Amino acid sequence: MSSSKVWFVTGASRGLGRVWTKAALNRGDRVAATARDPGALDELAKAHPDALLVLPLDVTDRDAVFEAVGRAHRHFGRLDVVLCNAGYGYMGAIEELEHEQVRANFDTNVFGTLSVVQAALPILRAQGNGHILTVSSIGGIIGFPTGGSYTASKFAIEAMSEALAGEVAAFGIKVTIIEPDHFATEFRLSVQSPPAIGAYDPIRQAIRSSFKTGDSGDPAATAAAIFEAVDARDPPLRLVLGSLMIAKLRAVYAARLSNWEKWEPVSNAAQGLRHS
Repeated sequence: MSSSKVWFVTGASRGLGRVWTKAALNRGDRVAATARDPGALDELAKAHPDALLVLPLDVTDRDAVFEAVGRAHRHFGRLDVVLCNAGYGYMGAIEELEHEQVRANFDTNVFGTLSVVQAALPILRAQGNGHILTVSSIGGIIGFPTGGSYTASKFAIEAMSEALAGEVAAFGIKVTIIEPDHFATEFRLSVQSPPAIGAYDPIRQAIRSSFKTGDSGDPAATAAAIFEAVDARDPPLRLVLGSLMIAKLRAVYAARLSNWEKWEPVSNAAQGLRHS
């Protein structure tokens, strides 16, 4: 049995964020749970009055992020797990995307995560320990047509988190990128799309048809995997959630390697140096 942990969670009001918040509370951990609509957490707050601190937060408000992280630290005395879960999808073909909406999507998914991480790091460094979990997606590894700015934002999370892991390891801070496949959550409710251009409808329909409802995982089953990671002495940099995703990743990386190898002579020639 692991010792009790203190969590700071963004986007805790629904979806996987709520699942993980509830599961952490049920196993005896304490949680500072943030949401744009804190009222959505009233039920959990009544069930766990001493272990749950509910804080209103829009992660695009950088000052509010620092205030919330500081308040959580003062309330509980430490932070063990910082879970950057807040985010939403903005989906559309690249030609369709509205510039300001892409900027807003990145403000939440990428810059919101950055603000939370930067607010937490001085606390975790002073402690000499802590675990940062950033939430990516299958869309952070595999870019798909009409994935729009969502996949770009998740690719950015992957790169930022990988850099972060190398920077903070010496301070005793762990970083894990959570990479969920498709789960039966309310994620679709948070998906936005620009006005459609008809020329892309066949591609859009093909992508939608490739996502089979029966392949969606059970959100409740993900909590045990998250706990395995946060309780591990040597947690993974990347943690895939879902039984179908590893096969998809093998195929994608095999295709990438094949592409690089096919063009290797051209790549080598681009070095511009002659070798004996």
